[in-house]
Amino acid sequence: MKNTLRIVLLSALLLVLFIQFKPAKKTIETIVTTLETPSLINKDSLTIKTRVNIPKGYKRVKYPFASFQAYLRNYKLKPFETKIINYDDTEYFWQGGHIGVLDIPVPKNGLQQCADALIRIRSEYLWDSDRKDEIGFNFTSGHYCSWKQYAEGYRPKINGNKVSFHKKASINYSKDNFYKYLNLIYMYSGTLSLFNELPKIDSAKDLMIGDMLIKGGSPGHIVMICDEVINYKGDKLFLLFQGNTPAQSVHLVKNLEDVKISPWYELKKDSEISVSNYTFYNSKFVRF
Repeated sequence: MKNTLRIVLLSALLLVLFIQFKPAKKTIETIVTTLETPSLINKDSLTIKTRVNIPKGYKRVKYPFASFQAYLRNYKLKPFETKIINYDDTEYFWQGGHIGVLDIPVPKNGLQQCADALIRIRSEYLWDSDRKDEIGFNFTSGHYCSWKQYAEGYRPKINGNKVSFHKKASINYSKDNFYKYLNLIYMYSGTLSLFNELPKIDSAKDLMIGDMLIKGGSPGHIVMICDEVINYKGDKLFLLFQGNTPAQSVHLVKNLEDVKISPWYELKKDSEISVSNYTFYNSKFVRF
């Protein structure tokens, strides 16, 4: 009787939250499954790989130790139940869609939004891997701006869609200057520029860690694959993390549409995929 009453009360609470926030369209349908499905979460673990267990019948896809894929899979997480915090230190209104917060700062300027967070993670990987000359991104206008160019003192002059670069500063290859460069990229790049710039993934079978599910636009959205498992049939499941707008903690998302495998996702091109508080209606994928 007590168990029945507890389930009824919890179901009522989740229904109220759904009506207020509507994070994903099938939340009500999955309430009972949530109560009955064993968790794949290790609450005491502090990396993406160790936070989430492998579903039965799957194994992790192997990648080289120093690869971008291994870097993402082993990314550090803050303690379990860490809340998503906006850039202005307020709590994000929806705390029910994540199972981990990545250990990455959120600048107080509010610029590090969804695409920018992934740009930062990719750039920091290249920096830490001594591949700094590869750091560079297109503005939404299509003009390429590299870290090397910025470090050598060149700054953009922007007039509408016209961009030219001029030597205006002294040479500075410091880490502090690197983050100033990233702030410039955050201002003039985004989901639309990444969608136009980056190679497209034609088949979901070819997806790998580091690839991104993207809706290019203003507004648009983007999330990144950060772990990957496969079964004997060749079927793959993936973990996803995202930044958001307003700028906030980068977080590892739940799968609110299929809680039997949550937080793992089955991804398909041109399909409808709900990710925490956003739905991609015609899914497309790109790769750095």
